[in-house]
Amino acid sequence: MQNTDNNALETGRVLVTKVERQRLHDTVVSHLRNLIIEGALAPGMKLNERELCETLGISRTPLREAMKVLAAEGLIDTFPNRGAFVSRMSQNEIWETFEVMSGLEAMSGELAAARITPVEIAEIKALHYAMLACRAQNDLPGYYSRNQTIHNKINEAARNSVLRQMYLTMNRRLLALRFKSNFQPGKWDNAIQEHEEMIKALEARDGARLGHLLRQHLMEKRDAVIKGLAMPEAALVEREARASPEAA
Repeated sequence: MQNTDNNALETGRVLVTKVERQRLHDTVVSHLRNLIIEGALAPGMKLNERELCETLGISRTPLREAMKVLAAEGLIDTFPNRGAFVSRMSQNEIWETFEVMSGLEAMSGELAAARITPVEIAEIKALHYAMLACRAQNDLPGYYSRNQTIHNKINEAARNSVLRQMYLTMNRRLLALRFKSNFQPGKWDNAIQEHEEMIKALEARDGARLGHLLRQHLMEKRDAVIKGLAMPEAALVEREARASPEAA
């Protein structure tokens, strides 16, 4: 009897250990992903394992496991003998990825309008009001988190597993860029107005309207991202022009 109890206890310890390890794994992946999304780890930056371990308070094993997950998501690039770097998309890749993503968003809206439940609509509206509160407090991470959850819930409400997997895979590559597209307050306010129109279309079960709004929403984000990428280069050209002898 004693042996049985001991065996059960040992089994329990193994289960607890596995749960704790899984929680740590998920937490590290989430933290590292957020650092990339919010720009603390910029595109092209080499990941310093020692510094990241100190920042996150972990050993290198869970960090490396998390980096493998993010590499599979396309957020990190790894090179033999060189280490790991935050992925950097070319302008052409950004343009084409947003085009595809806009189609997935539009299809999500078209299907969701016909399949979403009143409870799900109420959840989306609650998230929208929470997003408004974040805007009032200039809380960009909070605003962005709720913004993305709204889009995610619309995709879930489409009730299409193939679309769901394609959406998740594609969207992971754009999360950081979508976050950066909201840096200007005017972009926040415009996005809020667009979300209000999306909710109206959902409540009206107008799939064509919602699909159009979601596609347009993504195209505007794409344009904002492309414009943001061009601004540093334009600023550099202007600075060099001012410094040239001809400009003196």
